[in-house]
Amino acid sequence: MNVTHEHLELYRTTKKFVEDEINPHVEEWEAAGIWPAREVLKKMGTLGLLGITKPVENGGLGLDYSYQVLFAQALGNCSCGGVPMGIGVQTDMATPALARFGSKELRKEYLEPAIRGDMVVSIAVSEAGAGSDVAGVKTWARKDGDDYVINGSKMWITNGTQSDWACMLVNTSAGKPHQNKSLIVVPMDARGIDRRAKLDKLGMRSSDTAMIFLDNVRVPRRNLIGQEGLGFMYQMMQFQEERLFGAASGIDGLLNLIKETIDYTGQRQAFGQSILDNQYVHFRLAELRTEVEALKALIYQTTEEYISGKHTPEHIAMLASMCKLKIGRVSREVTDGLLQFWGGQGFMWENKVARAYRDTRLVSIGGGADEIMLGIICKAMGILPGKKKFEQRKAAQQAA
Repeated sequence: MNVTHEHLELYRTTKKFVEDEINPHVEEWEAAGIWPAREVLKKMGTLGLLGITKPVENGGLGLDYSYQVLFAQALGNCSCGGVPMGIGVQTDMATPALARFGSKELRKEYLEPAIRGDMVVSIAVSEAGAGSDVAGVKTWARKDGDDYVINGSKMWITNGTQSDWACMLVNTSAGKPHQNKSLIVVPMDARGIDRRAKLDKLGMRSSDTAMIFLDNVRVPRRNLIGQEGLGFMYQMMQFQEERLFGAASGIDGLLNLIKETIDYTGQRQAFGQSILDNQYVHFRLAELRTEVEALKALIYQTTEEYISGKHTPEHIAMLASMCKLKIGRVSREVTDGLLQFWGGQGFMWENKVARAYRDTRLVSIGGGADEIMLGIICKAMGILPGKKKFEQRKAAQQAA
């Protein structure tokens, strides 16, 4: 990926914001189980950091996605995972479809305030019985005059207790599961919404996560994003940037943890020498650093191919899924390996490695589990079993 001076300046601006405005408060936000999204996002909006790839006419910078990757990478310098995730929901999960397919009026009313940091947003897809299985969502939006009337519930909604609106995936017809869904902008202050259920999580403690109940919630039909029935496709498109963002935002955090572990093991003495002087320890640290650098190269390659426009959506989906799969697995490998080298200190709740161990475990679950990523990759490779392929193989075997 061609990283220019402009990329690096964006990276430096974001990293400085993290160091000055986020990290000094992380301990407080982790203990409280919530971050002040409205305050933080407003400051970021003022710096122009919330609309990097969004249309200029809506207040964005109109840059290609390579700049967003450097932004995400810089966010990885946060000393927790919850805040970058909450920011990523605002920039890369809840707003891409609105920016691409929303009407001029809808973008003015909801996208522009999100870019300025005047509104906090959520993506509301998952349900208690439909996490990675997006086609299985049960929430319905039925037409009634000029409104949709929505009933159902949404689970594990990031920024859910603070958001002003949610980009919500709902069923709008009784058609096939991949053709009956729509994305609708749902104001979170609408009558019939109950989002008091704040969830208690293993990690990502500073990120507020809600269960949302919808009881006859009325939303204007003009809040439909794009065309009715294309919501599943729009959401699949949003997932590609979500997965790239998630992968990129993990790089610097892992590199920082490796560096801190080198410093700690170099100072810690046992049996007459530093822990770092043990061959297994410094060899293992070298292996872990290599894994992170290889992942970074894959993320940059995927970004370059994505913005080139020369590849099929299936190819980009495969690469983005590889990035998502690998960041989850590398994060588990790195944090588990590093925690071991910190000994008893690594088992303390407030330890940064311990926090990353808890936070990064979500990466292999949220936004599509590892198994979903493997299925996407297999499908792109042409090796995913299906009914048609099974019948063809059976016929070939019988013929033989």
